[in-house]
Amino acid sequence: MTSPPSAPETAQQKKRYVRQMFNSIAHRYDFLNHFLSMGIDILWRKKAIKKLQVSSQQKVLDLACGTADLALETIRQKGCAVVGVDIAHRMLKFAKVKIKNDPQAQKLFLVNGDGEYLPFAADTFDGVTIAFGIRNMGDMPKALKEMHRILTPQGQAIILEFSLPTFPVFRFLYLFYFKRILPAIGRLISKDPSAYSYLPASVEKFPTIAEFEEQLIRAGFGKAEHWKLLNGVAVIYRAVKTS
Repeated sequence: MTSPPSAPETAQQKKRYVRQMFNSIAHRYDFLNHFLSMGIDILWRKKAIKKLQVSSQQKVLDLACGTADLALETIRQKGCAVVGVDIAHRMLKFAKVKIKNDPQAQKLFLVNGDGEYLPFAADTFDGVTIAFGIRNMGDMPKALKEMHRILTPQGQAIILEFSLPTFPVFRFLYLFYFKRILPAIGRLISKDPSAYSYLPASVEKFPTIAEFEEQLIRAGFGKAEHWKLLNGVAVIYRAVKTS
């Protein structure tokens, strides 16, 4: 496994790296997510889906679905059909093992695909969700435009993503854990030498809340709002397709 691509990097280089990385760590992805966040990522997903306003008769696309945690939470809360898309085929392999005996799986369909070139017609889905995946897109503005394209008018995008805390003391402690402890544990358990070094690096490069909301507007969304989680460690964004 190679180190994360050094800047400047092309969209295609980043996409190839992300696909390879997630295929590499797929076997430990769920365990590390819950262990390294002390289970708070589960609560964050629940809170994110509570912000999604869809009925049980509507359809939702879960982009960068990974092992289907967010997709299953959407079905549990909203009762609607969900299509999960991920570029890493091994993530979907482990998702299929997870949902094998889950009654919610009857409403879940998994597709190996690229978030920048979604294989769906315009105005297909009433909601689109993505958890901790938008910063991994090779071309994030293109992925946001695709999310807008496949939504029906008044459809909603719910984006859960990492950010950086604002309170100075908490920010210092968090960054120490994020940059020093988390990568070391991640490397030890996943056996991937770079995956959990990529995580803090990618979060630091991610736009500020205001900058990201501006990107949502430029992608075509008519309204964007947000909710901070744990002093800004993560943020829930909701954007609406108004036309």
